[in-house]
Amino acid sequence: MSRPFSPRSSSSHGSFTRINGKIRAREVRVIGPEGKQLGVLALNDALALARQHGVDLVEIAATATPPVCRVVDYGKYRYEQAKKEKESKKHQHATQVKEVQLSPRIDPHDLGVKTTHAIDFLCEDMKVKVVLKFRGREMAHTEFGFQVINKFVANITPFGHPDFTPKLVGRSITLMISPLPRNKRAKNPNADRNGPLSVNLDKVQGGESSTDGDQDDSAVPNPKQPSPKPPTKPTGGFVNNPFDGLDSTQRSGANGQA
Repeated sequence: MSRPFSPRSSSSHGSFTRINGKIRAREVRVIGPEGKQLGVLALNDALALARQHGVDLVEIAATATPPVCRVVDYGKYRYEQAKKEKESKKHQHATQVKEVQLSPRIDPHDLGVKTTHAIDFLCEDMKVKVVLKFRGREMAHTEFGFQVINKFVANITPFGHPDFTPKLVGRSITLMISPLPRNKRAKNPNADRNGPLSVNLDKVQGGESSTDGDQDDSAVPNPKQPSPKPPTKPTGGFVNNPFDGLDSTQRSGANGQA
């Protein structure tokens, strides 16, 4: 069975504003083109007044008794409404919620990391949802989970406050933490922390220059010292003579024995 088409004037397409002949009331309270109250008039009289000024009769308060209508150009009226909505959205602040998950057997270092993240979120005006989950036989000792939650709340007290006491729902403890006002909130200690470890270029450059200097001093010859003479080539015709390292006396003895 096919569904019927929805009417064009359905509320699903946005707020519907009646104008001119679509207004159903017999009498309406009219606001003139200049914004002055003209009192309660019959619908025909109000329509005639709108035609006289060359504009539309727009119903702006349908729930009032009698309905309130305004003599204004409908395009201008829609532009003003869109501008008001845009201005109101600028002042709206959407609250973001960040979730932090804990466990009853969390390591102290991991708890410190989770606390640091929660402090960063609270200092950025975000809410923090804390969830501690129990697994397996951990449900037999839920008091350890509450101890972790209480320790976590104590660490972030200068930055936020819990909206309600921790509650055990199913197999997890949930808690919502809201940030304190800026004038009552402590300064974020993580804002002054340095980024990744940086190398001290002065020390590195100094060490390199010293080592390079030592190497350069040893590599550059001293003009006062005579340069070493190149090794002489043996005259016997042998390139690798085994008797070159012996003295003359040892050579003669070696030749006599030979």
